[in-house]
Amino acid sequence: MGNQTDYFNRIGYQAVWDIGDRVIGKWNKIPFVGTVGNDRLLNHRDGPEITIHLDLPIRFDNRIYNFIIVKHKDIKEYK
Repeated sequence: MGNQTDYFNRIGYQAVWDIGDRVIGKWNKIPFVGTVGNDRLLNHRDGPEITIHLDLPIRFDNRIYNFIIVKHKDIKEYK
């Protein structure tokens, strides 16, 4: 019988991106460049998502965003 670490490593979400990875993508059709803050799975209904800390703020619907939450398909590695 294993311990809790073995159990969560077996059934838990395994992150694709590491904290600090540089990424580029589009959010609401607006291009952005930023740094990965967290690759997480809060619930299975919404699926995995990534918090991005933006290099430059984005103004959208009269609000200014310094960080955003995106899906894996919306970003790629910044080289």
